[in-house]
Amino acid sequence: MAVDRDIIFYESETGKIPVKEFLDTQNLSVYKKIVWTLKLIKDNDFVPKSYFKKLESTDGIWEIRIRYNTNAYRIFSFWDKGNLIVLTHGIIKKSQKTPVKEIKLAEKYKKDYFRRKK
Repeated sequence: MAVDRDIIFYESETGKIPVKEFLDTQNLSVYKKIVWTLKLIKDNDFVPKSYFKKLESTDGIWEIRIRYNTNAYRIFSFWDKGNLIVLTHGIIKKSQKTPVKEIKLAEKYKKDYFRRKK
């Protein structure tokens, strides 16, 4: 069943948009795969965990998972009310475990987002 989620980019107080900076550094093929994955998440009620997964032991941080060739790309995100997903930043994953510092950064961005939204 189709849903219509909205996806926005987190923007810092200084106007920095970390996920855009990450996207801008990817080659066209990777960029297209990321866009395809975001569209899948935006338009589908059920999204397999292989593409979109809540990270355990976090403050509501979700991971958008993209595989391209031998690389694993991750975009961190969180939910705002209803169907709004806020993308924080992205990484190219180098190990099995998601780096704790990246999760902490996503949580920091989330706190900042809600603090300034009030």
